[in-house]
Amino acid sequence: MTTVSIGSLTLESTEVLHNVELAYERCGKEGAPAILVCHALTGDQFAVGTAENPGWWSGLIGPGKAVDTDVFQVITFNVLGGCHGSTGPTSINPETGEPYRASFPLLTIRDMVRAEYAALKELGISHLTAVLGGSLGGMKALEWGHLYPDFVDGILPLAVTPAYSDYGVAFNWIGIQSIETDALFEGGNYVDSADLKGFELARMAAMVTYRSGNLFDQRFRRSTKEGQFQVESYLDYQGQKLAKRFDANSYLTLLKAMNTHDVSRGKIDVEIFTLSFTYDLLYPSEQMIPWLKSMPNASWEIIETQFGHDGFLVEFEKWGEYIQKKLNSLVVPELMR
Repeated sequence: MTTVSIGSLTLESTEVLHNVELAYERCGKEGAPAILVCHALTGDQFAVGTAENPGWWSGLIGPGKAVDTDVFQVITFNVLGGCHGSTGPTSINPETGEPYRASFPLLTIRDMVRAEYAALKELGISHLTAVLGGSLGGMKALEWGHLYPDFVDGILPLAVTPAYSDYGVAFNWIGIQSIETDALFEGGNYVDSADLKGFELARMAAMVTYRSGNLFDQRFRRSTKEGQFQVESYLDYQGQKLAKRFDANSYLTLLKAMNTHDVSRGKIDVEIFTLSFTYDLLYPSEQMIPWLKSMPNASWEIIETQFGHDGFLVEFEKWGEYIQKKLNSLVVPELMR
């Protein structure tokens, strides 16, 4: 695992995190125009991965692909507050010598972006051609345009809205309550995330929002096995799978950070290109397009898909070309610098 240290970071809350590290993946030729890729809620820094273990966006990023690593260098950080190598609740608090656990401070999306800005400077990157990400990663892309318009040429936020909706906050609250009221949660001092049935339930509730009802109906068709609906078995599997690989305190930290997302009141001067996906319950296009129309330099496409919010993770053949064209249009002036 590769990490970069950024020292101390003052959060929006004025609390200070010390000895902050961010884990990252870097692909492509160093010195090439840089693209920052931002992952979603339970993602990690391995957007590209390896041939043996492909990353979560390996279908989009690579030699000759929409995000062409023959043209660009691509950097992805594990988000601040995460649990895949970056400073978060599982990290050691230098002031106590013990893991932070539930004492890890509340974060905002801006805190995450400021940490990554500092990390990029440590890596010797003084400018970005674009920031690209979906969902929580899309929130960060918007925040990049808001905070650092002189550092980035364009932002490509996918499957996101200018502020997190009350509908999204509501489902986050279900997840938060499911975890924090679990009898084994112990105020965040649980033995193992995999022991928390409430964590599994939080994931199940979230999974229902990520894809369309039509897709659920087409996939499961009320089929049963051993007396259980297949859709129930699917949700059980997804809940158990996440609880085994992700830290519950990190999940809570990131849910609460998502709730703070709101750039709706300001202007973003950098070029914005966004994709919205049909049947996206959490980030509907009708909450994004009117705001984009008020921006000085914004364009968008709406992608027809049954995958709903998860559309930004699949069906690259439907929308990858839009990303490729936009990045190519941004890189021309970058190469002429």
